Amino acid sequence: MRVAAALLLGLLLIGCDGGQPVAKTPQDKVGPFPAADRPVAHIVSSRWSTEEARDRLNEASEVMNKAGIKPGMTVADIGAGEGYYTVRLGERVGKKGRVVAEDIVPAVTEALSQRVLREQQQVGNIFVQLGQPANPRLPDNSFDRILMVHMYHEVAQPYEFLWRMRPALKPDGLVVVVDANRLTQNHGTPPALLKCEFGAVGYSLVDMVEMPSAGGYLATFRATGARPEPADIKPCRLGS
Repeated sequence: MRVAAALLLGLLLIGCDGGQPVAKTPQDKVGPFPAADRPVAHIVSSRWSTEEARDRLNEASEVMNKAGIKPGMTVADIGAGEGYYTVRLGERVGKKGRVVAEDIVPAVTEALSQRVLREQQQVGNIFVQLGQPANPRLPDNSFDRILMVHMYHEVAQPYEFLWRMRPALKPDGLVVVVDANRLTQNHGTPPALLKCEFGAVGYSLVDMVEMPSAGGYLATFRATGARPEPADIKPCRLGS
């Protein structure tokens, strides 16, 4: 079932009007990019829940099905953590596909590399990538799908992150976001805020559906039009 209009409004009134920020941010810009007018959740763990609990809810299969992930695709798993989605994506895309698992914590990527070596020796289609907080460092024109599962609220510089990520999509590629419908400081992203921040960097919402098995909703975005110059990005401002 599609998320109702009330859900899209979320918990906040949000606009891309370039007005004065409501949230207390240390600066108006981060380099050439506008600063986010919202709190940022701290990374508290490399896992969102136990894999056993998530599999009992059939989480990964439902997300991959709704995201349209098929054999032969190239997929990025951003904020891969311990690799719950990474190894299941590797199985789904098969030997002719490819998965790039990205995280910004060196110890996490090292542990994930070891897991991939243990569990994916026969397939060899998973590559682990160390990213940066504002740049996933993905190759251009490479991905059919980019997954961001329960991690978007931890991105401190969303406009720069989304701007640098955008060239990595293939022309028909999609970004898939799974998150909870709650405030960012409470480890979620209100749907209206998500739509506004993606829209500010030139992504259009394709679909948004409720995803109880993953603790919230699933949204898909497509890059449309020209990528804006950083100085032309109008930030989303929070209102009451």
